Amino acid sequence: MPHPIASPPAPPSPERARQLRRVALSGLLGTAVEFYDFLVYGTVAALVFGELFFPGADPAVGTIAAFGTFAAGYVARPLGGILFGHFGDRLGRKSMLLLTMGLMGGASFLVGLLPTYDTIGVWAPVLLIALRVVQGIAIGGEWGGATLMVVEHAGERRRGLWSSFTQMGAPLGSLLSTAVVALVVALPKDEFAAWGWRVPFLLSVVLLGVGLFVRLKVVESPLFAEVKKDRAESRLPILDVLRRPRPLVLACCVGIGAFTAQSLLTSYLIAYATGIGYARPQVLTALTVSACVALVVLPCASALSDRIGRRPVVLAGALASAALAFPVLALVDSKSPGLLILAVVLGHGIAQSTMYGPLGALLTEMFGTKVRYTGASLGYQGATLIGAGFSPMIAGSLVAGNGGSSTPVALLLLGGAAITAVTVLFVRETSRSSLIDAADTTTASDAPHTQEISA
Repeated sequence: MPHPIASPPAPPSPERARQLRRVALSGLLGTAVEFYDFLVYGTVAALVFGELFFPGADPAVGTIAAFGTFAAGYVARPLGGILFGHFGDRLGRKSMLLLTMGLMGGASFLVGLLPTYDTIGVWAPVLLIALRVVQGIAIGGEWGGATLMVVEHAGERRRGLWSSFTQMGAPLGSLLSTAVVALVVALPKDEFAAWGWRVPFLLSVVLLGVGLFVRLKVVESPLFAEVKKDRAESRLPILDVLRRPRPLVLACCVGIGAFTAQSLLTSYLIAYATGIGYARPQVLTALTVSACVALVVLPCASALSDRIGRRPVVLAGALASAALAFPVLALVDSKSPGLLILAVVLGHGIAQSTMYGPLGALLTEMFGTKVRYTGASLGYQGATLIGAGFSPMIAGSLVAGNGGSSTPVALLLLGGAAITAVTVLFVRETSRSSLIDAADTTTASDAPHTQEISA
């Protein structure tokens, strides 16, 4: 049975338009701060954490161990989705977003103060992993709340475009982290290892202050306020989501391709490319150019999904990512700095961004207001755990076991894109579905126009 088409909304009032812009800016800055902290960790882990926190190990083993701490943050992200999703669906979106940002920035600052293995022995990697878990829990609650705040403020027509501001926080955070790391890696190697690696983490306090200032000025989601007024909130949102798990499973699987590409063509690429002879500044330049391209592609792909639908745009990105998997790694293996830039732009800046752009609107549209924070967060974080959490560690192990061949990396990219492409075939179009009505009196799975699953 086809889902109903939402009627055109009335033109927004000046105050509502002002709030929407403020919420979109809050989502952009907040997610940029979160991804800056999260990606700085991944970048520095690839460059120096192996020797500082896991000394004495074979270089390949040290890199794998460093990426193991990277994976720990991803394992914690679904927990953050459950925790902050529960209270976000019960108490409100805004308060949870302030808390997630504070936790993320605080944990990142403390990483910058950590003593290394030479100073406190085994406690150094233990504390590093603990802070990484805190980061994971915080970002697990951040994305879902920031995205649905924008979507719930945006109305019916341009949810994809407005949600892209939150999605753009990922490349913006990557751009900021890459720029800061590029400055400190220009230091002599001994100085970078001694103190330079700490600077990007300590600078997160400045970004945290800016993000909190903007976020304090936003108002609560109008749809949540309506549900709260009617006392219709779910007592245990996680149980309502899990009672009919098919939407959650599809939400997880549809994002796997984007996150596999994101992790392999950013954090892991630094370790791989420098290992085959590229200079660190060359790799960071490629990532910077790719992030700039992504800042253009993301809103374009998201706006296109408002016009032609979420499914065809995500599918196009997945097919492009699959087709480019082996060519991209071949370009990287050429050892040409120019071809390296082209590889990252094609694989990450264009193909990955096309998959990733519409996900913000798509995942939030799959759940009703009562459980939207929990459902969207779990779907998104499940995708990051499967697609990105272990990909760098698996890729590092397979490459080391195959004589340095990049074939396993290309196969991982291809596999992630294939999962997304197949899943899209089972997802119903959501771009014209309403965020209200039945979805707010039942769970998302009970609402025929918001359950994005074909029979």
